[in-house]
Amino acid sequence: MSQHINLTAAEWSVMECLWERAPQTGRELTQTLSAREGWNRSTTLTLLSRLEAKGAVEGNSAGSVKTFSPLLRREDAALHETEDFLTRVYKGSVSMMVSALTKKQALSKTEIEELYAMLEDMKGGAHND
Repeated sequence: MSQHINLTAAEWSVMECLWERAPQTGRELTQTLSAREGWNRSTTLTLLSRLEAKGAVEGNSAGSVKTFSPLLRREDAALHETEDFLTRVYKGSVSMMVSALTKKQALSKTEIEELYAMLEDMKGGAHND
């Protein structure tokens, strides 16, 4: 089941840590995010609390130690963000997005071949709704 939970950039940073390894304690996450983002303990714990309230993270207490695990799969979050971005910025047009992206940066031969392969799969009905 795909969950539609909007994540802020800061919440993505916390989720990335949990997607890399879970469960983790608040202390472990604080240490990692302090090194990566320069955040203090309070910032990390506030973000964890927000993520719990959104249903993206689950906190489990075992004795005096609370561990956190993601409830939201990275794939689901990425798909939701992509759909939201595509709708908001490109009015749902994939071709308009690809056109905009390729105007500034040339695609490698491998990337072009991968796009052709995806298009052929879709043309054959593999991704039709």
